[in-house]
Amino acid sequence: MQPEALDVLIVEDEPQLATLHAEFIEKNFNLRVVAYAATLSEARAKVNAQRPRLILLDNYLPDGQGIDLMEEPAVKNPGCSVIFITAASDMHTCSQAIRNGAFDYIIKPLSYKRLRNSLERFMQFVQTQRTFKVIDQSNVDALYNLQSKQFSTEPSAKGIEPNTLELVQALFLRRPDYAHAVEDIVEQAGISKTTARRYLEYCVSTQFVRVEMVYGNIGHPRRLYRKA
Repeated sequence: MQPEALDVLIVEDEPQLATLHAEFIEKNFNLRVVAYAATLSEARAKVNAQRPRLILLDNYLPDGQGIDLMEEPAVKNPGCSVIFITAASDMHTCSQAIRNGAFDYIIKPLSYKRLRNSLERFMQFVQTQRTFKVIDQSNVDALYNLQSKQFSTEPSAKGIEPNTLELVQALFLRRPDYAHAVEDIVEQAGISKTTARRYLEYCVSTQFVRVEMVYGNIGHPRRLYRKA
């Protein structure tokens, strides 16, 4: 079972275009549009009320420029990313967006193939953040090279497959306070006990989960795993 969908705010003053954006991203990605804004003032209110994980942002708005939204504390928060979708093709606006931390900058007329590429990289970026609490240089290089076709979030550890890892991690994300036994992972993820142990120990090594030892009256202590 995949993790909960990420919240998206669409800032676009053309309602039909905003609807097309929403239909595309919800159909193709684990994303959920929680709000729309057609003006800068409305966008500011929605950002602070909804705290979205991702903003699709137009620059030319009836009451101002979308670039000014990036000064909002809720947008500057590391937990919020911005993808510009705008007709603003001047270098100044693009450079300012990049300096302010925009994840991507797409110039209208929009190519949905280009938007798909951007959202795929965004989802990979989110997965990397979820997977690693302690990183090495290869992880840093991946995060700084999101524009590269060679970008990959595949874990470097032998025998760790990204889709299975995400499935296992989703169990902990859904119930972060619950202590899972190996048998729980086997049953809920539909994998073997050997595979479950391998992924659990990998999650321990990346500090995604922690181990708790439970001592019974007889036999060896039991290892339980809880979200770190």
